[in-house]
Amino acid sequence: MAFGVQVVFDCRDPERLSEFYAEALHHRIQDPPGGFRTWDEALKAWGVPESEWNSASAIVDPEGRGPRIYFQRMDTPKLGKNRVHIDIDATKGTQTPLEERRGVVRAEAKRLQGLGARVQREWEEQNEFWVVMLDPEGNEFCVQ
Repeated sequence: MAFGVQVVFDCRDPERLSEFYAEALHHRIQDPPGGFRTWDEALKAWGVPESEWNSASAIVDPEGRGPRIYFQRMDTPKLGKNRVHIDIDATKGTQTPLEERRGVVRAEAKRLQGLGARVQREWEEQNEFWVVMLDPEGNEFCVQ
């Protein structure tokens, strides 16, 4: 039996990064627990100090296919290249002609820039094309 998977990001601002990736991946912020209309309401009821309300956040795939992505606040700085990163598959891969894929990937990269991402570089090799980007906290991810 396979295990379920959750992807975890250490970050400075869980709320901001979860909002970015929810939009980037067409996911949604995880609903608050039953009996609560909002996360703030739940945290207040549980006695969590307001200064800790942005210590974590999570997003989920609305179709239930992808893993939950969890964002936890960490004060340690990001020191170098990510050892793990997300690839956003904006095309149907090599089924789509390369020139069309370039256009789709570049359009998606532009949309993500509007959400706060930055383009680091474009890559093309062996009939593949992708854009390496940085999220609002400088974590690498790719659009292909």
